[in-house]
Amino acid sequence: MLNLRSAVRIRVMSGRAVRITARIIFVICGLGSLLTGVPYVLLRGVDLPVQSEWVIFAVILGIVGVSSLAAGVLPRGWIAKVCHRDRDDPSLFSAPLKLLGGFAGIFYLAAVVADLAPHRWDLDPQLMLAVCPLYFLKMNVDPSLVEVFYLLAPMNAAVYGAVGLVVAVGIVRLRGTSRS
Repeated sequence: MLNLRSAVRIRVMSGRAVRITARIIFVICGLGSLLTGVPYVLLRGVDLPVQSEWVIFAVILGIVGVSSLAAGVLPRGWIAKVCHRDRDDPSLFSAPLKLLGGFAGIFYLAAVVADLAPHRWDLDPQLMLAVCPLYFLKMNVDPSLVEVFYLLAPMNAAVYGAVGLVVAVGIVRLRGTSRS
């Protein structure tokens, strides 16, 4: 016979596992976004005009990275307060985690396709920098396929996973506001 207390305990444990997993992934994606922004900041003064559009990329990467880190380290009660939700609401972490995974998967593939694209496609650098922040490495260094699969594409997935997190938190907040 199944004891009711054990069934409740299992449900609580699964919610805790989602929260812990989500927080770890939020921190990893935030750090990935911040680390991806470092080359933009370092290369700002080297052979680039002062009014370079790369500054915009660095600022956006910084904001997204800090937001994702904040979602990963702030107390659950604070996040629930910002989203106008109950701190035990399961969608508080599961919805952002799902959207983060979707964005990360799509943009991992985008980075791989950008690397495998033939040179005759003549991809627009501005568009590719927006879709794959580390595309400037491909323009300058031409990394191997192994480096793309294990370094560049995961970094791109982390950046856009953090973007997905920020979008999802905004959606959860808007839905929470409409309920109030």
